[in-house]
Amino acid sequence: MEYITLSNGVKMPQLGYGVYQVTKDECERCVLAALEVGYRSIDTAQSYFNEEEVGRAIEKSGIDRKEIFLTSKVWIEHFGYEECKKSVLESMEKLRTDYLDLMLLHQPFGDTYSAWRALEELYKEGKLRAIGISNHYVDRMVEFANFTSIKPMVNQMEVHPLNQQKTLKEWADKYDIRLEAWAPFGEGRNGLFENEVLKAIGQKYGKSTAQVMLRWHIQRGVIVIPKSVHKERMIENFNVFDFVLDENDMERISQMDTATSAFFSHQDPAMVEWFVKMVEERKSQHDSSKEKKNW
Repeated sequence: MEYITLSNGVKMPQLGYGVYQVTKDECERCVLAALEVGYRSIDTAQSYFNEEEVGRAIEKSGIDRKEIFLTSKVWIEHFGYEECKKSVLESMEKLRTDYLDLMLLHQPFGDTYSAWRALEELYKEGKLRAIGISNHYVDRMVEFANFTSIKPMVNQMEVHPLNQQKTLKEWADKYDIRLEAWAPFGEGRNGLFENEVLKAIGQKYGKSTAQVMLRWHIQRGVIVIPKSVHKERMIENFNVFDFVLDENDMERISQMDTATSAFFSHQDPAMVEWFVKMVEERKSQHDSSKEKKNW
């Protein structure tokens, strides 16, 4: 395993296992399988609704908690100082741990600064070993780095060969913020797994296109958290430390960049409204559920 050293000296495995879109029914099994394969970094979030399953799997694995780097993320509806602090403690309870290795603010919307103050306090109290942000474009990231007491240590973003975030990476390096890739394969969109450039490079090293993409991320200094529900693919994704892409291959992949999201833009006002609507709907559902309980 290769490690990334965060700005506060904490070492984070550069390859982890992500549980986005892993259902509650499958999550415990998948995390246990990932730990058996050798993964020691697990990435979850409040909005994935599987923190409890992740916590159970880690407990059942019998692996010393100190050997596992555990990340979660605060969802928008918990932004604001008091609510953020409360939600982090609830996440820790669900994850069956008295500390988290990394906690991120999941989206760049809402009362992010009050939520960040809560993370800063929990960090100072030792409940969080590192804190960071997610989905913060370069302007918001630089803003956060300059207008907070503790600058973010990680920024988790959409990064893959078709959206390489070159400018973001330059500024992240300037501020000693580590870039972490969600969807490091771009979820296979736009034919990435069948891309002829990646296939040719893979044939040269006897590796799959997925392994080539992960190796490319790693050599760029980007943290990766690929997800799979199949153990054989977890093993494949884990076996990326026995080869090195040469400069020519790195350049060939660099030229694939379209600098365009394969998903959506957080800077699109219609998407901002979508997030607002989703938060309002979830709040309404929560309030309705609370009323039924009190009936």
